[in-house]
Amino acid sequence: MAPPSTSEFTSPKLPPRTVERWLMPVQRFLHVEAASGSVLLACTVLALLLANSTWSYHFAALWKTPVALSIGEFTLAGDIGHLVITDGLMTIFFFVVGLEIKREIISGELRHPRKALLPVVAACGGAIVPALIYLALQWDQPGQRGWAIPMATDIAFVVGFLALFGPRVPFGLKIFLLTLAIVDDLIAVGIIALVFTDSIAGSWLMLAGLGFVGTWSLNRIGVRAVPAYFVVGAIIWLAFLKSGIHPTVAGVLLGLMTPASAWIGHATFLEVFTQKWNRLRNHTPPSDSDSETELPIDVHLLQFAARETISPLHRLEIGLHPWVAFGIMPLFALANAGVQLDPSAIGEPMALAVACGLALGKPLGILLFCFIAVQSGLTQLPEGVTWKLLSAGACLAGIGFTMALFINGLAFPGDAFASLETAGKIGILFGSLLSAVAGSALMFWAIPRTAASPPNEV
Repeated sequence: MAPPSTSEFTSPKLPPRTVERWLMPVQRFLHVEAASGSVLLACTVLALLLANSTWSYHFAALWKTPVALSIGEFTLAGDIGHLVITDGLMTIFFFVVGLEIKREIISGELRHPRKALLPVVAACGGAIVPALIYLALQWDQPGQRGWAIPMATDIAFVVGFLALFGPRVPFGLKIFLLTLAIVDDLIAVGIIALVFTDSIAGSWLMLAGLGFVGTWSLNRIGVRAVPAYFVVGAIIWLAFLKSGIHPTVAGVLLGLMTPASAWIGHATFLEVFTQKWNRLRNHTPPSDSDSETELPIDVHLLQFAARETISPLHRLEIGLHPWVAFGIMPLFALANAGVQLDPSAIGEPMALAVACGLALGKPLGILLFCFIAVQSGLTQLPEGVTWKLLSAGACLAGIGFTMALFINGLAFPGDAFASLETAGKIGILFGSLLSAVAGSALMFWAIPRTAASPPNEV
């Protein structure tokens, strides 16, 4: 086939800025989440099986294996479960959460105040009502400090259950639940920063502040080397860890600081590509050599230009999201979902409070706040979404798994709170199970009989 003529590259030919173009990252996100929900479920079941088997002691001891990093007189010590997974790998999870929040603000539903209002209001209701139900059942009890456990939604499981119904699920409902979950995560980050911080070491926090200034400066002067940002990010992570604020908060802040615009525009890239193409097209290689070094263009420069036409936010989210979805979250589930099941344990007051917060508080809060917002004329239901479908989605939002387990570990740290942490895990599992069953049953009843989404969507 003959190469295209130079005239074909004389003007930028960009894809139209249609709704479909803006929704491409969302569709890709939903596909990954749907698949990762199955992996997350498998790891949860595996953790429960091991925790209730003859290997339970060794399985629990695995996550308490001590680890340490020493550089000169400085030593950072902990165990695999807390230092490596909860403090380390989950910071990457929250970094991706920060990227998702910024994407929604820049090009997603959150950039339209009227469209964003409904999921934002729903997220507030889905956070406030479960916390109130929990506090009503645990007021002045040892488990009172776990009030934030039933506040968050696990979007991986939610999208996984939506995938069971195929393209008949309106895309508007998927976007609504995705935006709700992202706002939920933002609320959870605020709670982690404000509530689960007992004391703050000012000197370490100042070091973290200098790290953020360094990150901003590197961006401003055009540094594109990833290792430079990794080093500064590691310093910020360590500063947050030592300051008393959970390092996952640093992950979210770094995600929000990630540039959302490409360094090289499409028109500039097309100009560079045209120049290189013209030079390559007019070049006659020596007959006795076909070595790549004989090319009259800088291939590395062309590669750099192509890479920098994609924004760092988009590139990082696409690159890290599969690692988080299929690696970090399943590993976190393995380390934290393992609990010895006892049928009578669900009767424990705290486990019952968590389960009620998730299975009852979540849907009640979401539907109540949405009803008030719609009836007052402030906003309206997404296209193709009925109140029956919204009720089904609200029940599925009660699947709180990953973030609920994370907050449960922060609320009840160490051996002194071991029994309460176990009760919290049982409540999370039972409440999430009830939410999944109720949401799926309602979805089957409310789902349209004909497809509402294109076949290539989740």
